[in-house]
Amino acid sequence: MSLRLTALTTLTDPEETSAGRRLAWLASDPDGSPVGHAFLRLFTKEGQRHLAELDIQVHPAERRRRAGSLLFDAAVTAARQDGRRSVIAQAETGTPGAAFLVAKDFRAALALTYARLPLAAADHPALSAIAGTPHAGYHLAAWEGTVPDELADTFVASRRAMDDMPMGAVDYGTVAWDLDRVRAAASAVAARGDVLHTVAAVDRSDGSVAGFTELVVPGSGTGDAQHYGTAVLPEHRGRGLARWMKAASILQARERHPRLGGLLTDTADNNPHMRRVNDELGYLPTHTAHEYQLDLQADLPAVPGLAVV
Repeated sequence: MSLRLTALTTLTDPEETSAGRRLAWLASDPDGSPVGHAFLRLFTKEGQRHLAELDIQVHPAERRRRAGSLLFDAAVTAARQDGRRSVIAQAETGTPGAAFLVAKDFRAALALTYARLPLAAADHPALSAIAGTPHAGYHLAAWEGTVPDELADTFVASRRAMDDMPMGAVDYGTVAWDLDRVRAAASAVAARGDVLHTVAAVDRSDGSVAGFTELVVPGSGTGDAQHYGTAVLPEHRGRGLARWMKAASILQARERHPRLGGLLTDTADNNPHMRRVNDELGYLPTHTAHEYQLDLQADLPAVPGLAVV
């Protein structure tokens, strides 16, 4: 079967944003019916301009007919031509997607466990006890959307708590946070109609943010919310702050969005501390996945004879 590959300019980001730029391709059969697509995200943050992220989807009935390979070749050629050093992709363990990535020379670089807390079944008295337990020298602060001005500087500084987050062998690079980037991230969540909730632990001695946890709730207030990150600065670790903040975040979500079904999170398997926190708060594993990485050689030629229109 002859396949046609089309670069989707309508789904391609015409300009760089603070986070990245997206390219897209569609594979279709001779009748013009779509059989698969690929998205390539070119990261544009300083410290990540070596990196691209690939997502390929092919209809199950059309697999093993070269659609995935054609999409892969187009995306990897584009990544190489843009000077990218690494391409990452994610696939659930044991799926055709995982087998495809391995066959294309991706290596498993990070194992992830996904978990969900069903709010209807959550142990609310236990969560209330955790959230209500005082932590000497700290208090909790919470806000919706952009960080309040009085906490802005130290909240930005607290983002370095993510710098040593276990990433396995993934070449993510290092990204510096500033206030503009923090505000841009909050604005991006709001622009798509969702709500960003943040709970932070604040050091009483100087009013600085010692750690934070972020939760993005669908604008409808229904379905499942997604945890974006939980981190504590190294000098404040070992005091139960992550568990404290996350318990308070769960209770806040339940109170403000009573129609929510659950909360989703994912944790690297080499991050046993956060996995233990999630287990203690009642999160139940749903599936495992791997982050895969393909290391590109910039001097390799583009794939010859690839028809992209």
